[in-house]
Amino acid sequence: MNSQSFAGLLGAIVASVVMVVAVAYGPIGQYGKPAKPASIQQSAPVQPVPAAPAPRGPVIWEVPN
Repeated sequence: MNSQSFAGLLGAIVASVVMVVAVAYGPIGQYGKPAKPASIQQSAPVQPVPAAPAPRGPVIWEVPN
């Protein structure tokens, strides 16, 4: 058994362990997950946020000579 075949075998074992752990801890997408019920929540009306004042130009304190 040369080093390339040993590395391939070790890589296959590691990849299979990673896939088993990934499926055990969380299936991909919606597979195995219950559907979320659609719920409509009514909250208090949102108060409008007052608009910020318009930005003014730069203030020049000293005028260079």
